[in-house]
Amino acid sequence: MALSISTPPTSSSLLPASLQVGRWSSSAAMSARPVAFSLRRPVLAARVAAGGNAPSSSVDEVVTELDAVASFSEIVPDTVVFDDFEKFAPTAATVSSSLLLGIAGLPDTKFKSAIDTALADGECNTMEKPEDRMSCFLTKALANVGAEMAHLVPGRVSTEIDARLAYDTQGIIQRVHELLKLYSDHDVLSERLLFKIPATWQGIEASRLLESEGIQTHLTFVYSFAQAAAAAQAGASVVQIFVGRVRDWTRTHSGDPEIDEALKKGEDAGLALAKKVYAYIHKNGYKTKLMAAAIRNKQDVFSLLGIDYIIAPLKILQSLEESVTDTDVKYGYVPRLTPALGKTYNFTEEELVKWDQLSLAAAMGPAAEELLASGLEGYVNQARRVEELFGKIWPPPNV
Repeated sequence: MALSISTPPTSSSLLPASLQVGRWSSSAAMSARPVAFSLRRPVLAARVAAGGNAPSSSVDEVVTELDAVASFSEIVPDTVVFDDFEKFAPTAATVSSSLLLGIAGLPDTKFKSAIDTALADGECNTMEKPEDRMSCFLTKALANVGAEMAHLVPGRVSTEIDARLAYDTQGIIQRVHELLKLYSDHDVLSERLLFKIPATWQGIEASRLLESEGIQTHLTFVYSFAQAAAAAQAGASVVQIFVGRVRDWTRTHSGDPEIDEALKKGEDAGLALAKKVYAYIHKNGYKTKLMAAAIRNKQDVFSLLGIDYIIAPLKILQSLEESVTDTDVKYGYVPRLTPALGKTYNFTEEELVKWDQLSLAAAMGPAAEELLASGLEGYVNQARRVEELFGKIWPPPNV
């Protein structure tokens, strides 16, 4: 990532307990290290009190739109990290199947040895079934690469849980414990780790049980209020809403009651979902932090100011960085989401229930069901591609 973003000091920062969702881009392969992490720049100003304006800048200070928005929410680049270590200090990292594919495509990267070590693992090599062996290699590779990252960054390393376990609570928990053991073997403490789990009911239940053990979780593929509310009740550390994907669904579909309600009010369905979940979390005093992803434009960023984390594409961050602004005037920088929303937002009795599997299933509309299924399919395909690749290059020369 070519940008270093500040953290509002009064928020619950990703630093030093931080995470980043990154994507591998083959077009960047020649100039990038296949590592994804959150970055930090000198803070412009502290987050203001609810309803206040961004602090005034000095006469000689150049203030960009990026500086201004980073005063309200932590901005997380959604991209690979470029070779800018001297200029930008990395703070946290994530490991995923897509990242492993990127590493495998760069034979000169230092992380390639982490994969080779996984493929040479004696425990995995004794497994008779090829599918078990490849799954073992995948788990070991994630932990090996994650451990390398943990020694490079001061914040947390977020590890993707195999989407094929999305409907298996005990399978998710077992995989997390396996990863914890592997990380421990590399002297990486559990507080340095966070585990990314799909927001199925089984994933939410796994999050509840893991959080009760003090293991921090990040629930992803959240496309409905019911999923987010159930995740918050479960005590998930982070809930990630895909604002843009919800909006995209509305352009070609109809018939989802939750989305239809937002559209009748003249609201953007994705932004309305984020606002509603933010209000719910603060109304009930849950510890969960809210992350907005699938950001499509700068206006999305402005509309979400005040949310805990915003994952934004590099092109949007570059546009914000290149735009010099007067923080007292331009765009009227104020937090759009504040804890006060929890006191004023009106929820129905049905929305304030204690969520269980049946009520969640009944409340999830067609948008959440379709988008969740699509997201899981993509993650499953990535994991299979990694295993297919491992099958082609296994065994390494000295096994």
